[in-house]
Amino acid sequence: MKIELMELTPLTDAGGAPLYRQVKQQLQRAIESGRCRPGHALPNEAEIARAMHVSIGTLRRAVDELVHEHVLVRRQGKGTFVALHGNDRFLFQFFHVEPRPDARFGDLPQAAEYPHVESLGFERDRAGEVDAGALRLKTGDPVIRFDNRLSLGGRAVVHDHITISALMFKGLTEKRLRDRQSTIYSLYQTDYGITVLHAQERTRAVAADRNTARVLGVPMGQPVLEVHRTALTFGDKPVEYRVSTINTQLHDYVSMLSKRL
Repeated sequence: MKIELMELTPLTDAGGAPLYRQVKQQLQRAIESGRCRPGHALPNEAEIARAMHVSIGTLRRAVDELVHEHVLVRRQGKGTFVALHGNDRFLFQFFHVEPRPDARFGDLPQAAEYPHVESLGFERDRAGEVDAGALRLKTGDPVIRFDNRLSLGGRAVVHDHITISALMFKGLTEKRLRDRQSTIYSLYQTDYGITVLHAQERTRAVAADRNTARVLGVPMGQPVLEVHRTALTFGDKPVEYRVSTINTQLHDYVSMLSKRL
């Protein structure tokens, strides 16, 4: 299914936002509303440009930004598609834990490994102050909490404690979560029409408590890394609040930084 061209409004350069930004906003609204679903193609660029009364260059600038933001993806010889969440995107954009290379033994960085995920718990609860603040809810609003243990190379490395709004994800059950065919973010996208675009993270060093020691198999008091992530969709709307506790004895949290000029 493609975006219907009749849904795209002709634009004018009348002193408002730059034209390419207006194009970008219209495409975003079409995707966010579900009129163009994940995995579906956009019409060709010439058709969109004519419908919006803009140049191909203006359109391509808007599309380039959406590609950079992982909203769209270009496929050589096939066109431009609404990006799907899958294992590759999860590893590239959201999973940053990698085995630590050891220069003493000539170790080189290994290829990214998709973690083995075990479900440890699922419950319905009420938002506390921290959850409510991160998800922009009211304290006491209904939430769903679930825990996962992620292993790499057969070793438990990450404990994820995840909180989401029960109203945003109506009908989500433990079975539905366990039986998903791909990543959690893929489930959000395919079953609920909610696309995680990016995330805000804060990290800190903490000592492993009793629960962390049990889940990750480390001694109590061992230093571990704690990452607090708020996943965001269109308009920077919070989707998920996740606290990841990482055993960094043999693994690093790797982040690639870039700055757009």
